[in-house]
Amino acid sequence: MSGGGAQWRLAGLLLGAAVGLGACGHHHREAEADDDGINAFPTNYKADILAAMHAYFNDPTGIRDAGIAEPALKSVGGTTRYVVCIRFNAKQSGKNYAGVRDFAGVYVGGRFDRFVETPHEQCEGATYAPFPELQKLPR
Repeated sequence: MSGGGAQWRLAGLLLGAAVGLGACGHHHREAEADDDGINAFPTNYKADILAAMHAYFNDPTGIRDAGIAEPALKSVGGTTRYVVCIRFNAKQSGKNYAGVRDFAGVYVGGRFDRFVETPHEQCEGATYAPFPELQKLPR
């Protein structure tokens, strides 16, 4: 082999290493910034929950015994997200009530993403405060 081929091979290896290391460093910084954005504190969580209730329930009126917990970072599906636990008793049909149920509002990037209907792990030990706004939802 000639000396020129070895130089090109060495230059290629160095260039490949530089690009690879640069990509790793760049990806790491992006991931950190992305995590901060994904787990931004949900500042308007009560308003978000109220708006989502209109989309989630056909008739969100007549809710009673409503409570809400402060947002907390919890594990949801193997990832960490802000979760807002809510508890309420909604009408099942007519004037009958279904009984008190717990839900977890999951937030991504500081915005409401979805409800989890069986939030045992996410809402275990949550401290609920009265949530009268939920009990006053219009149709």
